[in-house]
Amino acid sequence: MTSLIGNSQRLIGGSGCDGSGRVGSLQTKLFSSLSIRFPSRKSQLRRLEIQAAGSSYGNYFRVTTFGESHGGGVGCIIDGCPPRVPISEADLQYELDRRRPGQSRITTPRKETDTCRIASGVADGVTTGSPIKVEVPNTDQRGKDYTEMSQAYRPSHADATYDFKYGVRSIQGGGRSSARETIGRVIGGALAKKLLKMYAGTEIIAYVSQAHKVILPEELVDFNTLTIEQVESNIARCPNPEYAEKMVEAIDAVRTKGDSVGGVVTCIVRNCPRGLGSPVFDKLEAELAKAALSLPATKGFEYGSGFAGTFMTGSEHNDEFYMENGHIRTRTNRSGGIQGGISNGEIINMRIGFKPTSTISKKQNTVTRDRHETELTARGRHDPCVVPRAVPMVEAMVALVLIDQLMAHHAQCMMFPTNPDLQEAFQLQVPEPAELSL
Repeated sequence: MTSLIGNSQRLIGGSGCDGSGRVGSLQTKLFSSLSIRFPSRKSQLRRLEIQAAGSSYGNYFRVTTFGESHGGGVGCIIDGCPPRVPISEADLQYELDRRRPGQSRITTPRKETDTCRIASGVADGVTTGSPIKVEVPNTDQRGKDYTEMSQAYRPSHADATYDFKYGVRSIQGGGRSSARETIGRVIGGALAKKLLKMYAGTEIIAYVSQAHKVILPEELVDFNTLTIEQVESNIARCPNPEYAEKMVEAIDAVRTKGDSVGGVVTCIVRNCPRGLGSPVFDKLEAELAKAALSLPATKGFEYGSGFAGTFMTGSEHNDEFYMENGHIRTRTNRSGGIQGGISNGEIINMRIGFKPTSTISKKQNTVTRDRHETELTARGRHDPCVVPRAVPMVEAMVALVLIDQLMAHHAQCMMFPTNPDLQEAFQLQVPEPAELSL
């Protein structure tokens, strides 16, 4: 509580601390009105500490992100990672480079290297089983760009709702509501993707399937052969060169006008272990939807046939089973690789809709914190379309869901002898000793 009061001048609504540790007039009135008495002993004071909520995901493989857009830095703590997994900063950096700002003309021009540093949980190139902390410093902050926004709420942004909930907020870059928070997710997702690949050869690949009104026909992408190299071959992150060019043109058209557009990211999962997910409340698609929709700027989620399936009859929609090399398969995949909330071994496919970036340089009508109508022309550096940089973010969240569900599946269903006639076991792809020493 002391630190909150001491840092109050950095927060909107937090003026009034004289720097001596004493509560200023604003806080005095607030606490007096609430009849709060502060205990004298530190042990008693700790009981008043508010536990932050909403910054962690996962039960078995748990990732907690920290930091703000224009603070000292961002990062994450990963708890529950198995020991002896080879991991390096270079492994994590590859995914961060895909997410970082300033990578092309259709992304925010903010220049950040997003260089990560593993601070704990790794020794001699392998995980130790203890919590892994990874830090990424902020090096290109421009807090002055947010002066006007300290009082005027940006339309469709989190400025107003953060005030409604907390009564105080960090204004520079949007604080925790900024997409810069997703750095911690991408770091955790990079490790999760490696674990899934080692365990079952699982591959997670996302790509941009729509930018504004340019829609990539699904039949132009083969889910069985799609590669990350195809996705990364252009700045739009669309695996089809022709449509990628159209998407870049659409984004450029609004970028030069100080406006923004939205789009859709499609994500597929190949070689997903069967049996992930649970009935009723913890269905796999429900966990994937929650994870995907927790990303900034998301507006919709569908998997398999999605809303298009509502136009079909049952006989048209059902995925008929057949046998292939001793394995049960489905001839079609309108279920999207999930049935009854549990993965069935087919390719999981999903689509996530992203809205146009809220912060734009066009003049807009809004309201100030003291409830006066005004106009706002936002400054700062922002993506004209978030979907190209959202691709690694979506992959990361899908990976975090799957690794957590895989660990839950092992805890419940694989501790005792399994039924080999119905349950499938995957052969762990253990790295060679030389790889462990990297």
